[in-house]
Amino acid sequence: MAKSYWLINSNRSEVKRFMKNDKCIDGVFEYMFIDTGKIVRVLGKEQFVMRTTVSVEIDLAREIYERLISQGWRKIEKVWF
Repeated sequence: MAKSYWLINSNRSEVKRFMKNDKCIDGVFEYMFIDTGKIVRVLGKEQFVMRTTVSVEIDLAREIYERLISQGWRKIEKVWF
């Protein structure tokens, strides 16, 4: 599985995973998957629920990642597989 990069928003209610599509065909634009998950609290424990997945070109994924960092999102370790 491809390496993934995780971000969490400042109020800890949402996470995003950026992961390269390692199934790309040579000569075709490379894409990244961006998964968005919601953090829900049940009986005092945090659980993560994936809500959406989009596929975007790598350059756009980098722009989105950097924009989120500038808006206060923080890097974290992976939270789901």
